[in-house]
Amino acid sequence: MKKVTLTETARREIGKIIKDNTQLDDNEQTYLRVGVKGGGCSGFSYILDLTGNLKDGDQIVSEEDNIKVICDSKSLLYIGGTEIDFRDEVMGRGFVFENPNATATCGCGSSFAT
Repeated sequence: MKKVTLTETARREIGKIIKDNTQLDDNEQTYLRVGVKGGGCSGFSYILDLTGNLKDGDQIVSEEDNIKVICDSKSLLYIGGTEIDFRDEVMGRGFVFENPNATATCGCGSSFAT
């Protein structure tokens, strides 16, 4: 199974977001859901979401620093092997996807084609 991994910088930022924004009880697991949907400049757009629930077809595709990344099997076909980074630079702040399956990406970095 191909993984979807997070850089250390992305894990730190996601950890902060989970701590600051989740409404879950301390006993509940928060998952980072990654996926794709049709649309965007290049054909597919990335999805990042926090959830406390697994859906049918979800797989845990990586787990580091207590962050479990989940992805549905269809999305994994398009983003398996992707590394997610977080950048905070003068020109912008946000998550960046290094997807080895993408044949083209848009300038905004949030959509791709295969």
